[in-house]
Amino acid sequence: MSKIVTFGEVMGRLAPESFLRLAQAMPGRLEFTFGGAESNVAASLALLGAEAEFVTALPDTELGDACLAYFRGLGVGTSNILRVPGSRLGLYFVETGANQRPSHVVYDRAHSALARAPASAYPWEAIFDGAAWFHVSGITPAVSRAAAESVQAAVETARRLGLTVSCDLNFRKKLWRWEPPLAPRDLAGKTMRALLPFVDVLIANEEDAADVLGIRAAAGDAQAGRLEAGAYPDVAREIRRQFGQLRAVAITLRQSVSATHNNWGGLLYDAASDAAHFAPSDESGAYRPYAITAIVDRVGGGDAFAAGLIFALTTPALAAPERAVAFAAAASCLAHSVKGDVNYASRAEVEALLAGGGSGRVVR
Repeated sequence: MSKIVTFGEVMGRLAPESFLRLAQAMPGRLEFTFGGAESNVAASLALLGAEAEFVTALPDTELGDACLAYFRGLGVGTSNILRVPGSRLGLYFVETGANQRPSHVVYDRAHSALARAPASAYPWEAIFDGAAWFHVSGITPAVSRAAAESVQAAVETARRLGLTVSCDLNFRKKLWRWEPPLAPRDLAGKTMRALLPFVDVLIANEEDAADVLGIRAAAGDAQAGRLEAGAYPDVAREIRRQFGQLRAVAITLRQSVSATHNNWGGLLYDAASDAAHFAPSDESGAYRPYAITAIVDRVGGGDAFAAGLIFALTTPALAAPERAVAFAAAASCLAHSVKGDVNYASRAEVEALLAGGGSGRVVR
């Protein structure tokens, strides 16, 4: 297994205790941790046993020092992280939803270190030395024009050097404000369509393809909690038709019964065989999603899926499409039981769930 590199913004995450709302908790205590899509993927990969390196830009302050120490402690490589004097750490605040009240995120990330750093600040050829895989998401180019230019330069260099490139579409409607008067969806579509021709493996959720690419499932309404899983292989095939270099398209499938009860799984479309593989599935291959009825924290669940998929696809024993998507779905299922952005699940724990060990009994 060779080095896997991810690039994006890591933020300070501030959250009230338990299910408190921000208005209830402030002034008062908020829990401070670190999180961000690509940093979550790198951390989860390292915890699964991969060699992972995270690239970002951080302020040259004690907050930046603490962030570096945190990721190093998880086994993530940090040698190519930029330090930007006079900059700030992006923040986000999250309220954990319950029952019919959804979770809620407030961003405070304008003018952060990553938003300000120019594309020329990253020596991508040197960064990719010894790497085989590069991962990014649609959140990073949404932050600023400079960040979008950095992502574009990174994927073009990675493709030229022969790395496998993966991208999670990850549409965030609260971002994508850096080119007025374009609406967020229009700017996202324009930017991501320039980036996707350099991608080999695309990851999306049940809504991203519609929001970013205008490709909609024929049935169902994810916002209303109605998900027709059988419609998504055609979504994957249409994405592959529009971007013919893609080798695989993965789509996570979340049916939100409530904020604390989701049915969860995914599919992986393999372009070489023109086959879509669902997970979890029963003995006949029929899709049977995980029923997660007491969610601890759903933020980062998609990142856990991405990390599980990349880990599986770069591990020969797990790389077959049906095994890779099963591993990814199981890893992300476990992430819903973990507080915070990062999935603290080991490979052994994921494989135990795959083997049927999902009863939650104490392991002694």
